[in-house]
Amino acid sequence: MRFITANLNGVRSAASKGFFDWLDQQQADAVGVQELKAQADVVESQFRSCDKLAGHFHYAEKKGYSGVGLYTREEPSDLVTGLGMPEFDCEGRWVEKRFDKPGRKLSLISVYFPSGTSGEERQQVKYRFLAALYPHLMALKAEREFILVADVNIAHKEIDLKNWRSNQKNSGFLPEERAWLTRLFADGSDGGGLVDVFRTLNDKAEQYTWWSNRGNARANNVGWRLDYHLATPGLAALARREAIYTGQLFSDHAPLTIDYDFSL
Repeated sequence: MRFITANLNGVRSAASKGFFDWLDQQQADAVGVQELKAQADVVESQFRSCDKLAGHFHYAEKKGYSGVGLYTREEPSDLVTGLGMPEFDCEGRWVEKRFDKPGRKLSLISVYFPSGTSGEERQQVKYRFLAALYPHLMALKAEREFILVADVNIAHKEIDLKNWRSNQKNSGFLPEERAWLTRLFADGSDGGGLVDVFRTLNDKAEQYTWWSNRGNARANNVGWRLDYHLATPGLAALARREAIYTGQLFSDHAPLTIDYDFSL
């Protein structure tokens, strides 16, 4: 089960740079995309499907902003758009497909976490999102297996960004943000018990998925690992291969692919 995640930084922009042509060749079973920056009229008419993958989407009310999608080869048994939280649902941040069978409850989810880089007001939105999302994920984990792919907009550890020392007071690497992920991945009664799947397969440095558009960051690989597969332990244990694709520039993020040893 090949699952790709990609922040497109605008679906029209990424398409013009060859993203969907590349995707046609990937033999993916599921693809989560974030930052559509487009509304239903554009997406449904131009980007509804790709390589026999059918897309479902959650749009922001504000034009040209946010929005997520999830393409899958298999038809889901149920579809959930939004978290049921108006502050965040108006920004188009959650689309979940359920593939439930007798004896199995399983979800694939595409999520776009808020960014706090524009200032303190948005950073507070990000903190509220994290606070609300944690119990939501725990409730989901209590009843089903899932893989959630996302632009989390947080680098977890020092290994996950090039210039960690100079970024400790910047959104995306703040102590509170990193602590949220640490708790999410922790085992035991105080931990969320979810798994950062990529790091179970690859523990090397300089494995980045986002680069600033400034200062030749991409050419010099001065990046951050902001894009994740977050999974319940049973599914995470079935991960077999990972790949960050940097051969073409579709957006300021690179697609992250992980292959799992199960089928939908």
